[in-house]
Amino acid sequence: MKNLFEAVASLFEGLLLLPYQFLTQLEALSWWLANGVSFLFLAIGSVAAIYWIRQLRKFDKSGEENKDPSAHSFL
Repeated sequence: MKNLFEAVASLFEGLLLLPYQFLTQLEALSWWLANGVSFLFLAIGSVAAIYWIRQLRKFDKSGEENKDPSAHSFL
């Protein structure tokens, strides 16, 4: 069992977490570049939230949603 856990640890430390190690080294050069991944995910999430809110408004204005309190089984 010990070999299995060591193999999993080496997989993560040696291969899967290499991009994050690169980002920690990059932070010494530029904070903005090192946090670029976070900014990218923030931008994607913001665009998705705006799209979702617009779709909710569209369906709300068209009246397609059943707003009866007994329409949902959990109510």
